[in-house]
Amino acid sequence: MSTLTDSEIEKLFSGAPQYFARSEGHCSGAPNPSVAFPFDEALEIRDLTDHVQIEDRAWSGLTAWPHLTRDLNQDAAARAQAVDSRKAHFFIRCRERPNMLSMQGLEKGTMGFSAALELAVGDALEEEQFGFDSVGKKAHAIVEARERMLSSLGYLRRLPETELLDRLKRNAELYRVNDLRKKTSVQTYQDLFHTFMRPCNSVVDKRDHYSLTNQINALIKCLGTANVWFDFTHVEWRIRLGQILWGGEDNDELEDTSSIHDASSAGERAEEKYWLLMQILVATELLIRLDAITEGEEYGVEAFRPVDVVHFERAATPMVKWSLHLARSWLDNIEIEKIKEDPPSDASETKGTTTPPPATGWLGALFSKFIVRQHHEDKTTASHTYTIKGRNPQQQVDGLTHFAKKLLWPNIDTYEGLIAKNARQSIINSVPKPASTNASERSLKSSESNGSKRGLYFGAWDRPGSQKDKTRPQRRKLAAALHPSGWLSKSYIYGLVLPGDGMCHFLMATLLENDSKAMERLGSFANLCGGFVYSGKSFWSTSCIVGRVIAAGQGSAECMGWVSSDILPLGIDEGWVNIEVEEVAEDKAHLGKKARLWAKKRVERESSILGDADEYSVFPADFIIPHENNYSTPPPLISVTLRSLELLSPANSIQSTPFTKLTPPASVSNKEPELLSFPANVNFAVSIDGFTAENFSFSLSYDINFVTAHPCSPSHRVRFVKSPSSPTIQQIDVSGSDTFGQGSRPAHRTGHPLHKYYNYTVIHISELLKRQHAPLSELLAVPQTHRRSPSRMGSERVLVIDCITNLSEVPQSPTIERLTSKYNIVQRRGSFPAAEQMHFESRKRQFGSDMEILVRALCAQKGWNAIISRRKRGCLACAIREAGALQWKVIIRVE
Repeated sequence: MSTLTDSEIEKLFSGAPQYFARSEGHCSGAPNPSVAFPFDEALEIRDLTDHVQIEDRAWSGLTAWPHLTRDLNQDAAARAQAVDSRKAHFFIRCRERPNMLSMQGLEKGTMGFSAALELAVGDALEEEQFGFDSVGKKAHAIVEARERMLSSLGYLRRLPETELLDRLKRNAELYRVNDLRKKTSVQTYQDLFHTFMRPCNSVVDKRDHYSLTNQINALIKCLGTANVWFDFTHVEWRIRLGQILWGGEDNDELEDTSSIHDASSAGERAEEKYWLLMQILVATELLIRLDAITEGEEYGVEAFRPVDVVHFERAATPMVKWSLHLARSWLDNIEIEKIKEDPPSDASETKGTTTPPPATGWLGALFSKFIVRQHHEDKTTASHTYTIKGRNPQQQVDGLTHFAKKLLWPNIDTYEGLIAKNARQSIINSVPKPASTNASERSLKSSESNGSKRGLYFGAWDRPGSQKDKTRPQRRKLAAALHPSGWLSKSYIYGLVLPGDGMCHFLMATLLENDSKAMERLGSFANLCGGFVYSGKSFWSTSCIVGRVIAAGQGSAECMGWVSSDILPLGIDEGWVNIEVEEVAEDKAHLGKKARLWAKKRVERESSILGDADEYSVFPADFIIPHENNYSTPPPLISVTLRSLELLSPANSIQSTPFTKLTPPASVSNKEPELLSFPANVNFAVSIDGFTAENFSFSLSYDINFVTAHPCSPSHRVRFVKSPSSPTIQQIDVSGSDTFGQGSRPAHRTGHPLHKYYNYTVIHISELLKRQHAPLSELLAVPQTHRRSPSRMGSERVLVIDCITNLSEVPQSPTIERLTSKYNIVQRRGSFPAAEQMHFESRKRQFGSDMEILVRALCAQKGWNAIISRRKRGCLACAIREAGALQWKVIIRVE
């Protein structure tokens, strides 16, 4: 038997995804996982992904990875924005972890390959920033460092607030036209160092003391100074960015698993707001210079020397690069208006009021909440009002209604009309009265909305004793008390969102804060990492295990980190719930530097298309064609019916902690409900071979994850002839001539071949239910579907759960028979008309069944992370190799 040539191997594995983990360079953090098709040039194959595309440009702040949004094909404004984004921009080599593009897999309730590997090295695992334990006053070391920054030995001069805003406004104009390159280096140097910064003694480019390279060097040193700036490598500050800018003075607080607490006075809040705006200003100065050099590179002007690039990558710490992300988001989404006001007339002085500028609707109310007035002692001199607002308000509103439609939000037609109406009509008295501000003050006053008291933002609750456990969870918990036009809404409507899961929290918070009926019925307390029941539907964050499990059912919808379903938990009328869950011990043991992703050579080797074979001696007999349906005796016919989702008594469950230790008890309303954590069970009726249905109940005990198996595309030109005496392949024809005749099978029907190196065991779901209490090691010890020669070591064995063979699914409709059962049967409301209106990509994702919910629930009870492999999307061989890359041991094979 002759060996396979390189050309034959390439044709054989055409359309087969290959899994990689590669570093970007020294000191660049954990490697970047990726999936590629190195043997294919066709775009329809190279563009295959295991995750959905971002559907709306309003949600682009979700990720720092380059991407195109799906609305480009329908929206002229989106296309224009995409063209504008193609202008020369500096690419910031720093992204969020996990990759948020990969966090929503093609299968609902799942993620992609990259996100699964990156969760264990995610940004949420970072320790808290030293000295920044308050939104207000910082630690003494921080105060001293900031004083040094503004001293004669520091980098910056203290700017009055009005000059700071004027310069931010001017930088936005420079950014729009990319005009900095047209100025001489002397002009840009003088503009930077004669008014704003102090000259830096460290010179990188000795050819030209005034060069952009030296200016960039000084700005990097300034932004990289320790203990001065907010460090947005920490996820808590990415969320709290809006709180610093727009948070109120009356306990407008948000807390997560960090120890950060609110400011104790308006003065503290104003001081931090000043320093944040100063950080944004320094970062925008740096970014427009980097953009100018990037454009110069494109046109052959003002090039960075290779040594300058090396110096930049060494000097630009992750904190500096995240400040650049903030600058980009600010310049793309925020606009500053400076409005000249006439001096007050005698009549107005006697009344003591000033007529505010008109506000237009809900959006106008938001724009008018963040105002600074420039006063002059001479009352006859005109003053100026600075208004900070979003550049793309209608885009963000459209994105909000898109989110609501995707989630099949109750009464969405009415809600959409209300949003449009609020965006058009004026709100009476929506603009606050101007507060008297001395010229020397640096405060940016924030007013209350129509005199309403702002609700307390409260936060996370941990498992008993978890404060002793220093291991941070892979997903941060987040809870808040919502109120109309709060800073969470403003963060979204303004578009000032940094990469990460903040966009998902902001979308749901904004949706709720602007649906008065939902607020009235759910209350102001929101668990943004749990779930709630409202108007006959349940909504779950994908951070919650319940959301990831019931997303597998028919009629569920998923969008931007949230799942909606017609499955309602028993005993919960309406309101918020949290689910008690444990971390998987094996996952906790492999976080940070112990994560699988750091073993990049093993990731590639243990998922190789050639297994452990020498690439120069690969034979057809080294491969098999794996199947889930390979039984000596056919398995029984099985049907599954979901009975109920049950939340057990919270008596011994986690007690909620509203962090009253950080705020006076009097500030908490008596009407605020206690938020308890419930253990969750899912109950099923399973009939095997038509016998009386047996009841099964699975506890969603572990916070496991599901991954969509990456799609593949086996070649139509490859055919196999199987060996009559063994499961291996005897001959392979890659010519496409069908020389083997009827005895051969085409690859596009059988799937890709799998090297004998890989070991797997197939178990039918009916057999697994009988042995549901057996440990995974015992199930894997069942005689393997494929055995290697005993003299050679193979891969770790993988359990393939067959949910395809002899599955008889019960129709998913609320029939009388189901409703009259003696069991509490879950009720579903038909969502077919709404599904018809969903986007084509969403309709492609309308898979799902009670069987799929059952097998996910079983995995959650056992603590098994699992790959969801759908036969219509990818072959079993590629899923087994992906399990090797992830070092996971369970594959769920569905139709």
